[in-house]
Amino acid sequence: MSLEEPEPESAALSREGYESLLDAAETYREALVVRCCGEVGLRPAELADVTPGAIDRVRTDPPRYLLRLSGSRVAYLPTSLERELRRYVRSNGISSDEPVFSVSARRLQMLVAEVAERAGERFDEPTLASVSTEDLRRYFLETALIDRGINPLVVKRVGGWSSFEALEPYLSSPTDDEIVEEFAAVEANPNPDSGGERTVSDGSVVRSLLTASDRCALVRLESDGYVDRWNRSAESTFGYSAGDIVGTHVSALYADEAVERGLPGRALTRALEESNYEGDDWFVREDGSRFRAVAVVTPLRDDRHRSRGFALLVCDVSQHHERLEAVRSDREDLERTSDVAARHRALTDALLEATSHEEVETATCTVLADGRTYDAAWIDRTTHSDRRGEWRTAGGLEADEVDRLVPDEWGEPRSSARDRRPNGTGVSESDDPGDGIAEATGTGAVAVATGIEATVADGSFAGRVAAVPVWYGDTVYGRLTVATERAAAFDETERAWLETIGRQVGYAVAAIRRRNLLLSDRVVELEFVCRDEDSFFVETSRRFDCRVELDSLVPLSDSTQLYYVRLEGASPADVFERAEAVPGIDDCRLIETYEDACRLEFVVEGSSPTLTLTEYGVTVREARFEEGTGTIVAECAADADIRTIVTGLRSAFPDSELAGKRETERPVQTGREFREGLEERLTDRQEAALRAAYSGGYYDWPRESTAEEIADAMGVSSPTLHSHLRKGQRELLRTFFDDPADE
Repeated sequence: MSLEEPEPESAALSREGYESLLDAAETYREALVVRCCGEVGLRPAELADVTPGAIDRVRTDPPRYLLRLSGSRVAYLPTSLERELRRYVRSNGISSDEPVFSVSARRLQMLVAEVAERAGERFDEPTLASVSTEDLRRYFLETALIDRGINPLVVKRVGGWSSFEALEPYLSSPTDDEIVEEFAAVEANPNPDSGGERTVSDGSVVRSLLTASDRCALVRLESDGYVDRWNRSAESTFGYSAGDIVGTHVSALYADEAVERGLPGRALTRALEESNYEGDDWFVREDGSRFRAVAVVTPLRDDRHRSRGFALLVCDVSQHHERLEAVRSDREDLERTSDVAARHRALTDALLEATSHEEVETATCTVLADGRTYDAAWIDRTTHSDRRGEWRTAGGLEADEVDRLVPDEWGEPRSSARDRRPNGTGVSESDDPGDGIAEATGTGAVAVATGIEATVADGSFAGRVAAVPVWYGDTVYGRLTVATERAAAFDETERAWLETIGRQVGYAVAAIRRRNLLLSDRVVELEFVCRDEDSFFVETSRRFDCRVELDSLVPLSDSTQLYYVRLEGASPADVFERAEAVPGIDDCRLIETYEDACRLEFVVEGSSPTLTLTEYGVTVREARFEEGTGTIVAECAADADIRTIVTGLRSAFPDSELAGKRETERPVQTGREFREGLEERLTDRQEAALRAAYSGGYYDWPRESTAEEIADAMGVSSPTLHSHLRKGQRELLRTFFDDPADE
């Protein structure tokens, strides 16, 4: 079959179908091939002949392009497609004389067939699956001749057709209605030579409205409002065929409420009075479905200004209104996000100014309830002594009013953040409704309860609440709960923000406790007793009947600590074997062996009594574990809330208790006392070696002097210098790290 003789006529490819083909293209090349066929009218063989050098810019301002192929073949190249081709050429490094599509014409045909088959499957449209390159050329021809009204001679030239007869198989035969529509101008003006001006004639109005008929429904009405003419766009919009609707009153196209308001008749009256009417209302299709549309009614008049009916243009704007509603919804989301950001900034400022645990809680609740996002906010800390919540409220709510907003049951906790969650819960187990919050938030996720209805001081409340733990490391200091009447509250983004707030407030609490301890002249010495089997060292001392004493504790991260301990009465191998079975022990090794004991190193990840105390702003001074009992001596600031510290420890290790406390002065060592103490520990040679190495730049980076140069200057050997330096450095570090009270 000749390329000038297309295959038997099939259903014409619509604009929507063409867009579906482009959507089905999975590669940049596939999309370009489809566009070159459908928008330039190229055949497969001509596609294979396209090179970057064939693109000819024939106009500069604005730029316009032609494709000059072999022989005298010339095709028009749309500017947007030229840009895409240039981009493809640059990204693939194609030279000016190389083919843009370096495959055979047959392969290009198959590529279009593959895209068509994919489009048919993806959009469940069988007719798309059979689209070929010839169908795309037919689409190009119909678009150029019918939709764009391009001169047929130009279309024949750029499409590569040899005669007008070659174009005919691509075009559908006109229907009777189309023939009548095309000759409407003859009926409107049977004598083209007659003079006289027509300001708003039947033919001029119809022709002007026809330019929008592919987007809108164009209906010709008689003077009394009955449908006189019905085009294809109207049939597509409303679903009625011309035979079903012609002779029916225009009110059949309006929704019932519009008819009850008398809108159809009022629109025709106003159009006559004002020469035009435009309105936005609801219309109804044949199947009963409704759509929002803009209706324009224009009176039609003859050359004597006599009324000859109306032209009704109905443009479906449903998508516009849907987008408008979406924009409104997005605006509400943006306003909420803006308020959330403002709350977050205000909270950050308040946390920076807070100087105590109570101030952090009060500031958090006040800031969150001060904006439009939340109606109320509170933080509770549950204690073991009275098993009741100590409520911190904002927004004018008293403690008993807060109780009314606490649900009996919480929804399944849902986490949005990807961070590590706290292992402790920070609360006790009881039958109090407040403990339900603890169970819901023990994993660090946000728990939400909906359908909350209560009467508070300012009136009634009907909404939802969300609870999130206030935590840092493995310690939970309490629970933050917020209440709002927003129907769409606590989506994934908002839950992630609340989790961030919970961690931020927890971090502030821990930082303030530690700062207060560092700045306090007086401290409270606390002695804790722990018999909880979840403590590795407690259970080790019980199982092996041994003694474990803490020499040094080094924090490595928020949840990891390095323990140096002295072990007596047990074999290190037995202890290491048990450590391998405990998930919280990451590593262990033997440091030094004595006559009746040994020194061990443990890397402990996760919850431990010392870590929990540290996260409550407590400094651990001593710890010893013997016969299943651990005794921990620690210090906290004089104004610290000791009950909260005890509650926090017992929440993670229930079999723990406070054995004693006493207030004491913090020992202070001046710089002079430190230097004098160090001089007593160093020998003369050690001090001389340290001074020579320091002054000679041995400790600088990069080093100003090597060890050999320092040794030569001192008149000693290099090994001797290193021995003095190591011993002197050890005494220096021992003086700095060891407690002077232990001396």
